[in-house]
Amino acid sequence: MNDEGVGTIVLFITGLLVCASGRLSAPIALAIGLCFGLLFEHPFAKQSKRASAWLLQTSVVALGFGMNLAEVARAGRNGALITALCIAAVIAMGLALGRALGVEGKPAFLISAGTAICGGSAIAAVGPIVEANEEEMAVSLATVFVLNSIALLVFPPIGFAVHLTPSQFGLWAALAIHDTSSVVGAAAKFGGGALAVATTVKLVRALWIMPVGLGAAAVQRKKARVRIPWFIAFFILACVCNTYLPFGTLFHVAQRAGVVGLTVTLYLIGTSISRQTIERVGYRPMLQGVALWLLVAATSLALIMHGFMRP
Repeated sequence: MNDEGVGTIVLFITGLLVCASGRLSAPIALAIGLCFGLLFEHPFAKQSKRASAWLLQTSVVALGFGMNLAEVARAGRNGALITALCIAAVIAMGLALGRALGVEGKPAFLISAGTAICGGSAIAAVGPIVEANEEEMAVSLATVFVLNSIALLVFPPIGFAVHLTPSQFGLWAALAIHDTSSVVGAAAKFGGGALAVATTVKLVRALWIMPVGLGAAAVQRKKARVRIPWFIAFFILACVCNTYLPFGTLFHVAQRAGVVGLTVTLYLIGTSISRQTIERVGYRPMLQGVALWLLVAATSLALIMHGFMRP
């Protein structure tokens, strides 16, 4: 290994340690990761991808130790119908935009499903069901991840600028940001109220992986093997423990570990986005993803601000 390779490894590990120190916010960690991914060749690309997937789920569970079960149940109950309607509307709009822009059917559906449900997790779940090839999966994942990264950086300033309450911002982030990690990262800047609403409504969205996957399988006329996000059950269990068990200090430490884990996750996600990834996307799927994302973000924000959607 040459000096340049060693330097890249040292730089990657240094960024990882800084993000794990607990001194950086989630958006800053993502920005640092993006800079690394765009400027350097990732020395541990496969390991980083596996670690970020595991760490994301673990961090979400740990964050449950900072939430009250009654608050989570209220947010989930109020957001269930809104979530179902939004998912159906977003998929329909996404497919219409895909046809208008000449995007092929499978990438158009994967981008629509990723935007409507939970980003890369939804694409990874439904991609094999619709028999998407490796290139179609890569294009769809890259589109969603790039937009998801942008959302994490721009949503909090917009929320502050239009004077959203923490609960309103939590609902907006949960409905309009793709991946769970970025939803939680953005909502954390608005405090515990935003975090409780955002995490719960987002996890309700994630549960729709199963019905959407089964629906896709029905269209394909094949047996479905849908990946169920089991970590949601552990998140609820963590909420139950925090609500009823007298281990407040221990649970606070676990919740703080979840925040740090989320920060590291976003750094790892950022490092996985390279120039080759962006070039592979192509302008048509990216245009579909951008148009759909802007439409969802603007519409949901307007409805929330005018009181038509309530957390």
